[in-house]
Amino acid sequence: MKIIIISVTFYPSQSPRALRTTELAFEFAHRGHEVTVYAHLGDYDYREIEKKKGVKVKNIKTFFPMINSDGKKVGKFNNSILNKIFSKLFQFINYPDIELMFRIPSIIKKEKKPDLLISIAVPHSIHWGCAWGKKKCEKIFPDKWIADCGDPFMGNPFHKRPFYFKYLEKWFCNNTDYVTVPIEGAKKAYFEEYRHKIKVIPQGFNFNHLKLYNGIIANEIPTFSYSGVFYKNIRDPRPFLDYLCTREDKFKFIIYTKNHQVIAPYLNKLGEKIEFHDYIRREQLIYELSTMDFLVNFENNSEVQIPSKLIDYAYTKRPILSIGNNFDKSIVDEFLEGNYSKRLIVDVTPYYIENVVDKLLNLIK
Repeated sequence: MKIIIISVTFYPSQSPRALRTTELAFEFAHRGHEVTVYAHLGDYDYREIEKKKGVKVKNIKTFFPMINSDGKKVGKFNNSILNKIFSKLFQFINYPDIELMFRIPSIIKKEKKPDLLISIAVPHSIHWGCAWGKKKCEKIFPDKWIADCGDPFMGNPFHKRPFYFKYLEKWFCNNTDYVTVPIEGAKKAYFEEYRHKIKVIPQGFNFNHLKLYNGIIANEIPTFSYSGVFYKNIRDPRPFLDYLCTREDKFKFIIYTKNHQVIAPYLNKLGEKIEFHDYIRREQLIYELSTMDFLVNFENNSEVQIPSKLIDYAYTKRPILSIGNNFDKSIVDEFLEGNYSKRLIVDVTPYYIENVVDKLLNLIK
């Protein structure tokens, strides 16, 4: 079967959507399918990946700068000052992601009727581009199209969209065969008339190559960790950190994030009790997390989204302390004392990539 996957990022990026794209592509190819991935690549050399994994990788060239698969902004127009100005002026057209909508039809035309097209959002302009490609190239459009949505667009509770984008969302939902979302609650974020097309297929990972610490956890003081992005008032660590500042006992909180500005005020307050790192490779991160007494999850406070990091957390087999906006401080006390009876339980089985790809293939059967 010939499969085309269109995404904004791919390996070696570690964003949730890049991981989604990478894991699906590798598993489909492992099963003998002919897989081509289109993404914003940058300068990374994919020859070894193509040879080793059996996946064709092709670049989506853009005029305006977008984050590429190496984590750098790449585009013919790459003036940082002007780009900031345009971002403010043209929010109403979803700049710069809107450009992808106009790049996709040429990909559809070039590939000439594959068996399956999987478009991966965010950004949702990839789905809009596929809908436009279907209109322009109907005779050679793929037999089946699955629009994968990690986060909702119009129904995203944390981002208010101009009303007219609903027509683009309805357009792609009307033209795709299926919309896939990671959790059941995400269905509520889409227009009711298209919910019959929505299937729950979670993020999937190949865990076979990952190594965990298998020894006895014997940290001298309670040692716990968090990895990921912070958002003020959404996935906000400040109430938790404020509470930690009131405690006089010894502990070590190790954080992996790029949100320096959120953590900075607490570095002096907590001193040696807090440790801050930039992101590291996922394989190394999971090993490091497996050495912790427990892991911290900051909830999204939304029924339609959950942090994908919970999958990696669950795989480490370490207790998970889940923190919402109004968290129970007594539970934090219990964790620091080694009582994990109120830990968050996550079953990792549905997230094995083999199970995820089986579900996708069952859709098109």
